[in-house]
Formats: sequence, structure tokens, C-alpha cells
Amino acid sequence: LISHRNFLHKILSTENKAQPGPGWPLYHQLLIDLFLFLYPFLRNAELVTKNETLYKGTLRCLLVLLHDFPEFLCDYHFPFCAVIPPGCLQLRNIILSAFPSNKSLPDPFSKDLKVDQLESIKVSPRLSYDYTVAIPPSFKKDLDSYLQSRTPVTFLVELQKHIRAPSEDISRGFGGDALAKLETGSKYNIRLMNSLVLYVGVQAISSAQRCPPTQTTIAQGAHMDIFQNLAVDLDNEGRYLFLNAICNQLRYPNTHTHYFSCTLLHLFAEGNSDKLREQITRILLERLCAHRPHPWGLLITFIELIKNHDYRFWDHEFVRCAPEIENLFKSVFSNLQSKNATLNNREDGDQLLVQ
Repeated sequence: LISHRNFLHKILSTENKAQPGPGWPLYHQLLIDLFLFLYPFLRNAELVTKNETLYKGTLRCLLVLLHDFPEFLCDYHFPFCAVIPPGCLQLRNIILSAFPSNKSLPDPFSKDLKVDQLESIKVSPRLSYDYTVAIPPSFKKDLDSYLQSRTPVTFLVELQKHIRAPSEDISRGFGGDALAKLETGSKYNIRLMNSLVLYVGVQAISSAQRCPPTQTTIAQGAHMDIFQNLAVDLDNEGRYLFLNAICNQLRYPNTHTHYFSCTLLHLFAEGNSDKLREQITRILLERLCAHRPHPWGLLITFIELIKNHDYRFWDHEFVRCAPEIENLFKSVFSNLQSKNATLNNREDGDQLLVQ
């Protein structure tokens, strides 16, 4: 019903694509409810015939949105990704591949591509949802204080306590009590983790005053202190969720994509262990191994990682631990470079829709 062309175009059509339509919040909530219903089946990979049919219908609905209403997916990518289990890579890739219909994507494989010189990376994306709603007021107060003056000095020490222990605020934000019950298997407050990562990144971009981030500039400041603390001190589960939250911001060319791409590459370069580098590589690779479309920001980050000799990617032990693993990396990169892989994301969506 919610994907029927008559209903879809009536509720999402808008005269001015530069502004959200009046029906967007309502349709956003309908999709959130759909994702919440599918959540336990997708999390446990229990797609029996009926659920599999619903899942395929959801995929087709997202592909229609990607083609006809990409601005809607761009505006609400954050709450949608928050209610999709981490293992649902294709659903997430479709949402994150959306880009405004008045823009075109630079070829990520072009030898002449200079990401930091693109005009579009100086423009912040529009978000039609309050991504800070999952951050408790008391925690946000301490967070703002630390970002401005690195006080209180105990903030980093207590940071894990806030994102680990479910509190009375566990049902805050997207999904509410319904998602809180579905996330009981994790010892982390996943919604708070997602909101924290995006909020810190947005504050870092604002403080840069229109200066595009570089590997040197992002290393300075309290913002990177927080990210490095999470990357180093969290256990495998927490680090996986943290890195996923970063990858959820790798989309079309904009300030968020550029900042979080630089952040991920900085964490790889400055990581104190191969375990962190391996986990970063795993998250990028598993998203790229999923069916197309692939987000532009994901592609440029992976390409930069394996082609820039400064990161010494091919020298790390986890890449060469077995011939099969090394061949997998080479195969993925080769496939991404193929003619079919460089199609426009909307054309990719069209092909999947036909299939």
C-alpha cells in the first residue's frame, strides 16, 4: 500500500524540491514502522516465505524512492539507518546512495578527482530530523562543555558508561520503546552512539569555519579526542557499532561525507593496533560486497585507503594472512572498477528494479 504509485506521488510530491514536502514526516513514520516490523526477522536472518516477500517489496519501495524522490531519502537517512539492523547492508546502501536530483556525482575512479577541491564538499546536507533527540540533556551538556573547553576532565573516562548502560532515556528518539525492546541483545545504546557520532562531527565541521577538513586539521581538537577514545577503548562490538555510525555518513559529496571520510582514514592511519585497522577494513568491505548501488562516499574512502601509499594498506598482516583474503581485496577492487560498477546510482537502482 505505501509503495503504490498513486499514494507515493501524492504524499511525497512537492513543487519545490529545495524544501521538504508536507507529507514527508508522515511517510517517514510509515517507513520507520515498516523497518521496525522487519527488524527482528532481519536481525536473526529469519526470512521465511512471507517475510521474504515483504522484504523484497521493501527493497523495491526504496529503489522507487531512490529514483523518484532521492531528496526524501537524503533528508531522512539518519533515522532510517538507525532502525535497520547492522547486517542489512543492501537496505542501508540504497538509502545512503541517494543524492539530490539536481546534482551529479563525480566519477570516484577518475585519476584526476581531487575530492578536497570539489565545490559540493563545502555544502552541508539538509537534515529533516532532529538527530540529537536520542542524547540525554545532562549528557549533552557535558558533551558541549568538553567540545568547547575539554572540561570536565573526566568526560572521556565516563564516556563509555553513557553509551554502554541503558538508562531511563533508552527509549528516547527514533523508534521509541519499540526499538528499545528490539535492541535488548546489545549492551550498547545504539541510538545514542549514532547520534553522538553525527553530533560531534557536525560540531567539528561548524568549528572549522568553511575550511575543508584535512588529515592534519581533523587530528586537532576535542572532537577527534572523542573519536579516538571510542576507537581505542571500546570492545569489538562497541567499535563495530561506532565505525558503522561513521560509515552511515559516507554519502554523496557534502561536508559530512568529506569530514567522516577523513576521520575514518585518520583512525586507520593513526590506529594503535591492526585490530582497529582490520575492523575498519571489514566494515568498508562488507558494504562493498553487497549488491549495488554503493554510496559515493563509501567508494572514495575505500579507493583512497587502498591506493594511497601513505596508508600502507597492502603491507598489513591481516591483508596478507592468506592468499584467499588478498585475492578477495583485489577482486572487489577490480569489480568496482568495471564498467558496470561505475554506473550512476540511480541507473543501478533502475536495473535492480527491473530484476
